[in-house]
Amino acid sequence: MCGIGGIVYKPGAQALPQDVLDRMAAALRHRGPDGAHFARLAQADLIHTRLSIIDLAGGDQPLTAGTGTLIANGEIYNDPQLRAQIGPEHFKTGSDCESPLRVWQREGTHYTAHLRGMYAIALYDSAKNELLLSRDPFGIKPLYLTEFSGGIAFASEPEVLLAAGLSPRTLNTQARTELLQIQFTTGRNTIFEGIDRVRPGETIRIVHGSIVERQTRPALPAVTRPLPMLSEEQALKQLDHAIMDSVQAHERADVPFGLFLSGGIDSATLLTAMQHLPRTAPLKTWTAVFDAPNAANEAQTAATLAHAAQAEHETLTLTAPMVWAHLPAIAACMDDPAADYAIIPTWFLARKAAQDVRVILSGEGGDELFCGYGRYRTAARPWWRGGRRMWRHGMFDGLDVLRTSPKNWREGLSAAEHTAHAGPTKLSALQALDIAEWLPNDLLLKLDRCLMAHGLEGRTPLLDPALAACAWHLPDTLRVQGNKGKWLLRRWLEQHNPAAHPFAPKQGFTVPIGTWIAQKGHLLGELVAQQECIQAIAKPEQVKVLFKTADQRKQGPAAWTLLFYALWHRAHIRALAPDADVFDTLSQNP
Repeated sequence: MCGIGGIVYKPGAQALPQDVLDRMAAALRHRGPDGAHFARLAQADLIHTRLSIIDLAGGDQPLTAGTGTLIANGEIYNDPQLRAQIGPEHFKTGSDCESPLRVWQREGTHYTAHLRGMYAIALYDSAKNELLLSRDPFGIKPLYLTEFSGGIAFASEPEVLLAAGLSPRTLNTQARTELLQIQFTTGRNTIFEGIDRVRPGETIRIVHGSIVERQTRPALPAVTRPLPMLSEEQALKQLDHAIMDSVQAHERADVPFGLFLSGGIDSATLLTAMQHLPRTAPLKTWTAVFDAPNAANEAQTAATLAHAAQAEHETLTLTAPMVWAHLPAIAACMDDPAADYAIIPTWFLARKAAQDVRVILSGEGGDELFCGYGRYRTAARPWWRGGRRMWRHGMFDGLDVLRTSPKNWREGLSAAEHTAHAGPTKLSALQALDIAEWLPNDLLLKLDRCLMAHGLEGRTPLLDPALAACAWHLPDTLRVQGNKGKWLLRRWLEQHNPAAHPFAPKQGFTVPIGTWIAQKGHLLGELVAQQECIQAIAKPEQVKVLFKTADQRKQGPAAWTLLFYALWHRAHIRALAPDADVFDTLSQNP
C-alpha cells in the first residue's frame, strides 16, 4: 500500500526539475511513510512512497523487468497463484506488486484481466514511451491525471498534482453544485478543473505523452437475463465458499491487521469469517460510539460479538469537542471531496487503530452488492405503489439557502443510469448505479483518505471479484424478502453466528452531526456565513438560520455540507494548512 505519482513526457519536451518531483513525493508521504523512491527515465519520471505490508525488506519500488518499470498502490491477492503459473524463477522479489509486471510481459495491455485485488498501477515501457495507468474494477484505490503542455502527470491524490504546481487550484463549478446537492461528485471530472479520475476498471494507454486508448474491465459480470433459479441452500453453499475464500485472501500480510466493527451485518460477516480462520495472534477490533442524546449505538452488540470471537476489542467514544478540535484536518484529508459525515468516525478509528496495526478490514460494498439499502426497494416499486427515483432530491432543495437554484446537478447520475451495467432486473440496475458512482466516489474514497491520513491500508473483502459475481447472480428473491434487504447474507450470518441477530432491526450508524452543530449553531453559523466561498454560493442570513436549526432532519445535513465545504475550500483552493480547531480555523482570514 503506497502512494504513486509521475510524469510521462511528449517527444521533445524538457523534463521537469527535481524539485517538482520532490513536492509530489512530499505530498504523497502520508500514503507511504516508509520511504520514497524515484525513477528518472529518458521520457518519464516515476515516484513511489511505500507503506510496507508484504516483503518488508525487498519490496521497494519501482520494479523493473526488461523494458518495463512499474509502480503500484494496492494488493494483488492472487499473487501466489500467479507466481505458480508464471514460475517462481522469474521473480526477483517477494512483493505481490511484481506479479502485474510479469503478467504484463506475457499479456500486454490487457494484463489486469488476470489480477485479483485492489490496485492503482502505472506501468511504463521505455522502448515505446508508453504508459499504462490502471485502476481496479470497483475503484478501491484512487488514481488521477492531468494534461499539461509537456505531457501527462498522474498521482494517487489530486492534492499531489496541485502541490507540485502541475494543475491550478481552480474550481469546477458544476462539480461543486453536485457536491452540495448529493455530497459527492460523479464521473471522470473532479471538482478541480483539469484534473480527471482514472475511472474504476479503466486502463488508459498513453503513448508519447498523449492518451490513445481507454480499456475498461467491468466490476460486475455480464448478466443479461435471469439465471436459472438457485435454491437458498445452493446459494448459501456458494456464498459460504466465496466469503471464506475472500476473507482468507484479504488477510495475507506480513504486518498486524484488524477490523472496524460497527455491529451491522457487513462487519459482523467479516468477523464471523475471520474467527473461523487460523491465526497466530489475537484479532483486534474497533467500534465508534457517539456521546450525544439519542445517538444510534450498536457498541454493545459489537463488543459482544468481538468478545465471543476472542478479539481484543476497543470502543472509541466520540464527543463534540473531539470533532471540533480535529474537523479541519478531517476535511483536509478529503482532497477529492465527499461530504459524507461518516468521515468523522472513520478518521478517528483510523487514528486509534494505527497505534497497533498497519492493515484494516472493513465492510464497504455489502449494501451495494447484496441489496441492503431501502432506496433500492422503494425505487424498484411501480409509481402507483410509491416507487420513487433514487437521488431524486438534492440536499438544498426547498431550503432557500443558496443564491441560485442548483441547475443540472443530476446530470452525472443520469448519465450513470444509462451506462452502468444494469443486470437482468430493476433491482440490479439500481444497485449497479450505486456501484458505478456512490461506491467509488463516496464510500471507498472516504475509506482510502481517512485511513491513509494515518498510514493505514484499508481492505474490503466484500468487494472481491468472485464474491461480487456470487452476489450478482442471485435472483431477486434472495436479495430481498419482505422489507429485508441482504436476505442471503443475513441467512449466512444466521447460520454461522446467530448471536449477531442478523434479522433484528438495525439502529444504524448515523453521526449526530446535526445535534452537535445546533449546540454551537449561533457561533458556527456566523463563522461559516462570513467565509468568502460560502458568500459566493449562499445567502449569509439564511446560512445563520440554517445552523441554528441544524437539529432538524433536513437542515442538519445541509448545514454540515456547508461547514465541510468551507473547511475543504480553505485547505484545497486557498492551500491553507488545517492547524487549529474549527472555530479558530474559520476565524482566520475568512
